[in-house]
Amino acid sequence: MKSILLVFLGGGFGSVLRYLISKYLNNIESGIPYGTFAANILGSLLIGLILGLAAKNDSLTQSQTLLLATGFCGGFTTFSTFAYENHVFLKSGDFISFTIYSISSFVIGFLAVFFGMFLVK
Repeated sequence: MKSILLVFLGGGFGSVLRYLISKYLNNIESGIPYGTFAANILGSLLIGLILGLAAKNDSLTQSQTLLLATGFCGGFTTFSTFAYENHVFLKSGDFISFTIYSISSFVIGFLAVFFGMFLVK
């Protein structure tokens, strides 16, 4: 139950911060999502730092990792997890999984957006 609460709290804070960044940086007139782009890149950096700290000399506890990586970064952006998982594939030399995962994530993600828009149309 403690783990769920940590993820919940971290995710809430991450989601609120992503909202605020998007609110102030996304350009409504041109449609360019600068805020979303910034959140994705910053989230990737943060999850790399957090998981790197967690792996290095056990600098972070499991609870801290759940709060920050799974909760906060998961709420802040899902791209951070996507980038980290691809890093793991590349680091391990698993280029086939990297390729399949990357392409299918982008293709299925785009298709899901279009399909959802189609359903509500």
